[in-house]
Amino acid sequence: MSERDSEANRFSARAARYARVGANVGGVAARIAGTKLFGLEGRNATNAEALAKALGGLKGPLMKVAQLVATIPDVVPPEYAAELQKLQSEAPPMGAAFVKRRMQAELGASWRERFAEFDLKPAAAASLGQVHRAVSLEGSPLACKLQYPDMESAVEADISQLEILFGLHRRMGAVIDTSEIAKEISARVREELDYRREAKHVALYRRMLAATPEVRVPDVVAELSTRRLLTMGWLDGDKILNHKQASQQVRDRISTAMFRAWWRPFSHHGVIHGDPHLGNYTVFSEDDTPAGINLLDYGCIRIFPPSFVGGVVDLYRGLLTGEEARVVHAYEVWGFKGLNKELIETLNIWAKFIYGPLLEDRTRRIAEGVSPAEYGRKQAFQVHSALKARGPVTVPREFVFMDRAAIGLGGVFLHLDAELNFHRLFEEEIEAFSVERVASEQGAALAAAGLASS
Repeated sequence: MSERDSEANRFSARAARYARVGANVGGVAARIAGTKLFGLEGRNATNAEALAKALGGLKGPLMKVAQLVATIPDVVPPEYAAELQKLQSEAPPMGAAFVKRRMQAELGASWRERFAEFDLKPAAAASLGQVHRAVSLEGSPLACKLQYPDMESAVEADISQLEILFGLHRRMGAVIDTSEIAKEISARVREELDYRREAKHVALYRRMLAATPEVRVPDVVAELSTRRLLTMGWLDGDKILNHKQASQQVRDRISTAMFRAWWRPFSHHGVIHGDPHLGNYTVFSEDDTPAGINLLDYGCIRIFPPSFVGGVVDLYRGLLTGEEARVVHAYEVWGFKGLNKELIETLNIWAKFIYGPLLEDRTRRIAEGVSPAEYGRKQAFQVHSALKARGPVTVPREFVFMDRAAIGLGGVFLHLDAELNFHRLFEEEIEAFSVERVASEQGAALAAAGLASS
């Protein structure tokens, strides 16, 4: 690459993005003002569909932000969340000309000579980039993830437009202060632009899950990776939803692998995968039998202070034993302010929903009679109603992706109709838990991956 970064955050690119956002979202904003969208006569599926269509047409970062917002309870009305959740991380792929320019910019004019094979047609396309299959000079299958052009400028422009979504929410007399949520989403989306950081995330997960054979993590080819190109080993597998009609044993095996892929890094190292989108996982087989999952994407990773992990475990144990003081302490550790009896009771509605399957020592489904899209919505409404008289409540930023990932994980279990003893699986993960142990293991893992400590 040249010394001057032609795709750095530029005013001209931001201005162009602002224009596109304005054209798409501005019409919906005008409609809000003209029809009192959030009045009793205006909150309907048609208006929600209009907002989703406007955001979906933009693709890129704002679409990703909309997806994130839709999974956080009470940030937007339920009918809007339902529409925003339908937005897929599937952008129209960039053509061969873009691919050649990107590869040349990242690896030089002779980039073709560094691969035995390279497919110019993408194998997958998402909101920030697309993936191409390739073969190394040594004959190993590769996955090359290429970032779309001008994404840095687009992200900065779209983060500015995040206020549009939260502005809609405030017009309803919101009971949740979204300021910390906005900060957290902005920080994580910016991180996703740096593929060098994502390569370190891959190294981190290879270490954390090295003793978990039912979860496979690719290796990174460092010499074929840059800030906007990430080259990894290709992991063969098929879609999780292909196994919805498999035997209960197979579905439970896949679900157990998903549980460990999420809870093991968190309980041992204070790290979570914050994007539970089904496209980020595939199922691998051994002897023609589904045996586990491939974890494919590492852009949205959240590293927590060990004390926060302690709060999560304290809340679980407090709910399990009925120790109110321990529950209150956990919320304080999480960062909730102004706690009183009513607020604690309200937070417990949500906590008992998230922790409910973990508290019962029996084989069960994650929920009964609920679709993946509706998972958590009833409880979110209860929380909203209970907070209405005493809001606004500021949600700590650390809670944002913890909550989102837990909902997404539950959705996977619902898709697979898993029947597991979630209590025993969780107890297995926290058997030797201590905040000091998490701090030690996290520090060693982050140092080995070249990541700064939280």
